[in-house]
Amino acid sequence: MYHMENTFILPFACLSFIGGCTQSKVNNRPNFVIILADDFGWNDLHCTGSKYYESPHIDRIAQKGISFTQGYAACQVSSPSRASILTGKSPARHGITNWIGEATGEDWRKMERYSKLLPAEYVRQLPLSDTTLPEILRENGYRTFMAGKWHLGGKGSTPEDHGFDINMGGYEAGSPRGGYFSPYNNPKLDDGPKGENLSMRLALETASFIESHTKKNRKQPFFAYLSFYAVHSPIETTEQNWRYFREKAVKNGIVDEGFRVDRTLPVRQTQDNPVYAGLIKQMDDAVGVVLNKIEELGLDKNTVIVFTSDNGGVSSGDAFATSNLPLRGGKGRQWEGGLRVPLLIQYPGCKNPGTTCDVPVIGTDIYPTFLDMAGIPPVPSQHQDGISIKPLLRGKNIAVRTLYWHYPHYGNQGGEPSSIIRDGDWKLIHYYEDGRNELYNLRTDNAETEPLNTKYPGKADSLSKKLSDWLTGVNALYPVNDPAYDPVKEAAYKKQQQTERKQQLENQRKQMLSSEYQPNPDWWGSTTND
Repeated sequence: MYHMENTFILPFACLSFIGGCTQSKVNNRPNFVIILADDFGWNDLHCTGSKYYESPHIDRIAQKGISFTQGYAACQVSSPSRASILTGKSPARHGITNWIGEATGEDWRKMERYSKLLPAEYVRQLPLSDTTLPEILRENGYRTFMAGKWHLGGKGSTPEDHGFDINMGGYEAGSPRGGYFSPYNNPKLDDGPKGENLSMRLALETASFIESHTKKNRKQPFFAYLSFYAVHSPIETTEQNWRYFREKAVKNGIVDEGFRVDRTLPVRQTQDNPVYAGLIKQMDDAVGVVLNKIEELGLDKNTVIVFTSDNGGVSSGDAFATSNLPLRGGKGRQWEGGLRVPLLIQYPGCKNPGTTCDVPVIGTDIYPTFLDMAGIPPVPSQHQDGISIKPLLRGKNIAVRTLYWHYPHYGNQGGEPSSIIRDGDWKLIHYYEDGRNELYNLRTDNAETEPLNTKYPGKADSLSKKLSDWLTGVNALYPVNDPAYDPVKEAAYKKQQQTERKQQLENQRKQMLSSEYQPNPDWWGSTTND
């Protein structure tokens, strides 16, 4: 693998299997499956570097296809990224810049974080004016299905309102309200037997759809969107999984200190959470059910499978569950750990399966790529912020381009209101609290440890202007100063998070690794689908 200044060259050649597809040749179009994990980190897979978590089934996708080492989510939190996958637009353009349900404006004060700014407003549901990916695929002969998390609006903006023929489990909630074991407390998903695992249930529903659809009309292509609630908090697993991964953590060696404060909150430094590892295993087992069904039906010869995540792993905030090292930060934060995600694509015709690609790609690229693979004409007015990466899958190049992010909010995980530009190897973060910029070179400093503003002031200025021009062009909204801001209260809040909260987290970590650990009894006893 190597990189050149103005173009990326790949060390593989994958052959296209759809070549000259036209709208009249629906039978030749590939099926599409997106498997979207929630809050899943860049190195939370064995195939992307984890020595603790186990993911043999998801790893199969990488082994049979391509793993993008610089795959990005369109935002560091959930709803914006999900909207971007389905619309091909950046969050700043479609307007959903934060997870739906979070406070803005003066309502933000109720959170009692005493921050300097009042977060910007944002769109609260997926706009009906957008033509989503399932809508355009359905218009071109596809049967569409989704199972799992939606979090893009309620009544009037459900999956059914945006192109999905079948919806199993998708509604306005952003987390599994009933937890990961039945009963689910989900109005779009009937409860299973007590103790049934949610990830497995969603996979079984997906596999059932694929099988029944194929048997009824094998000639009609389908689009299946398996959007797991896992691995979002609350993190839960079975006693069997917990014991297995606790013993593995002990064998690996348990460090004395598992958290380090990074500017705003303690950040997890180790992958040794046995409950989280068990939750990953449950999701991986579920993925295996879907992959096995696709192979059993012989559909792998004409099915594109994408595995990715909506944002980086949660290293601070929520369940403080994982570490994204060597990347800095995690979900909700502006550094690479919050934005970079696993992106695996398996597709028929790949000449060199198991290859990696280091070209930066982003969630908005999925929409135009699927259209390109299906021979459906592009809709540039819709997927304005994505491009087809089909050339990369064929061993060809794409032009070097600039990527942008806009998050004018405070993250529950310690993120700060900011906008970001990545141009080649350069990344600049602009902060709205004080107007400062941080410039990094990701080739030489992947961990974003040393800002280079003073060393390369010209580069910082040019990227800052380019970012500002882009934000103006997409009509971005910005946070504003809070006239009631009290720096003394803010300092006290931050001190509590960085001292008392850190100690609580260290204690919780040790409890989960203790042989005497006793979690919530409403899920502990389940062994269903283990």
